[in-house]
Amino acid sequence: MSYTLIDKQNGSVSKDVLSGITVALALVPEAVAFAFVAGVSPVVGLYGAFMMGLITSLFGGRPGMISGATGAMAVVMVSLVSQGSAMIPGAGLQYLLATLLLAGLIQIAAGAMRLGKFVRMIPSPVMMGFVNGLAIVIFLSQLGMFKVGDEWLTGSALLTMLGLTALTMGIMVGLPKLTTRVPAALAAIVGVTVLVVATGVPTETVSSFIAAGGGDGIKAGLPSFAVPLVPFSLATLSFITPYALILAAIGLIESLMTLNLIDELTETRGDANRECIAQGAANITNGFFGGMGGCAMIGQSIINVNSGGRGRLSGLTASLALLGFIMFGSTYIEMVPIAALVGVMFMVVIGTFAWNTFKILNKVPVADVVVMLVVTSLTIVFDLAIAVLSGVIISALVFAWQNALRIRARKYVDEAGHKHYEIFGPLFFGSTKLFATKFEVAEDPEVVIIDFAESRIVDQSAIEAVNKLAERYLRAGKYVHLRHLSPDCRALIKRAEKICDINVLEDPNYFVAVDEYRTDNPMPSAEELAKMSPAGGH
Repeated sequence: MSYTLIDKQNGSVSKDVLSGITVALALVPEAVAFAFVAGVSPVVGLYGAFMMGLITSLFGGRPGMISGATGAMAVVMVSLVSQGSAMIPGAGLQYLLATLLLAGLIQIAAGAMRLGKFVRMIPSPVMMGFVNGLAIVIFLSQLGMFKVGDEWLTGSALLTMLGLTALTMGIMVGLPKLTTRVPAALAAIVGVTVLVVATGVPTETVSSFIAAGGGDGIKAGLPSFAVPLVPFSLATLSFITPYALILAAIGLIESLMTLNLIDELTETRGDANRECIAQGAANITNGFFGGMGGCAMIGQSIINVNSGGRGRLSGLTASLALLGFIMFGSTYIEMVPIAALVGVMFMVVIGTFAWNTFKILNKVPVADVVVMLVVTSLTIVFDLAIAVLSGVIISALVFAWQNALRIRARKYVDEAGHKHYEIFGPLFFGSTKLFATKFEVAEDPEVVIIDFAESRIVDQSAIEAVNKLAERYLRAGKYVHLRHLSPDCRALIKRAEKICDINVLEDPNYFVAVDEYRTDNPMPSAEELAKMSPAGGH
């Protein structure tokens, strides 16, 4: 993928800039909220969002995708910060920063080893369950905005909040029908803010939201470089390594899943390995400059794409605008009503949820429905990493079970009296038992040919199954030969030759799925086949 900061073919400078500003406005309460969840200062969350967005927008593998501080990682960080503070009073944040350095290195290593390609192996039901679960999680997280402290809004305060939220959503639905020059989300946020300031309607704002969480505001200077102040010892490494592995895994899974989704929305293709490296570099930068780190954000990424942001400039604008808010515009940003931001996120929920799920529930296999429901539920109850991994494992087991039942054998005896078994379907750990039942060792003639033209020997269990079958024929005084093995199957048997004694019948005139079998090369006689057999007689 070539590098283009300003991509005029797939977007425009004005749309990238305006959508970036829209995203920056939506990032503020999210970053602050996740900082509170993680147990760190709001400024640490805002720094984290700025640095994640800046580096991934410049060097990441998916133009138009937004990264920042995320809830999926924040729920892991809270335990880390708490335990770190228990070890050394007040050092929770420093342990978090040290963990980000290690997590970043793990993510860079994953990209360097090109592990990002495995995101393509995530089945469609898992992806659909992920999208639906994340939409529900975003919706539930916004319900918390209808609280002041631990108390739910009631009476006129609740009605005002609901009214402003509905107004925001109405603007986002109606404005695109009139013009698309200005992002609907940006117009809605600015319009509702002006209305609240002009009328003096009492409602929750970014300022009151921060105060309710115990923060002093979002105004701050540039982040400064510092090495995390933790003991450099094996004890520290053993403490932070499990957290680093979890954070790295969650960050990569959420980022790559978001990349996959944005690929589908924009009908383009990002670079998963490059994104892994950029995510790692961004988290390392956070570790040295005092941010809480993070990963790709599906909600903000969808806001960006729907607002017209397609290029790297949109993400760059969002991160620089966020820094500008922190340094110079905190007074104005703190005036933004929470209702306006909730309305924007509710529209993200509506756009994210795969509504066609309800149409296909009775049209797809039951196993796919189960996978979708499991992934959705686990995303809500636990976190994205557990949900996706569980969905992939269930899908893999279902696939293995289905393929285990598909192995078949077609049998016939040729003119020379040789018994042929033509195997259909993959031979692997799940199908070995059924494979063994296909053979009639006692009734078979002296020479048996097992033809794998329509099959594959996949793993060690398959080799063992073939080896045991050959031993059964040997004990019966008969010869068994394998034929039409593909090059990869021959290589697998070759590597296992020290533990497996199987005779592969050479057939130089056969090329898998390419050339025809030549009729001028007649089948060897039983005596010739016996001579080809290894010393063991099979």
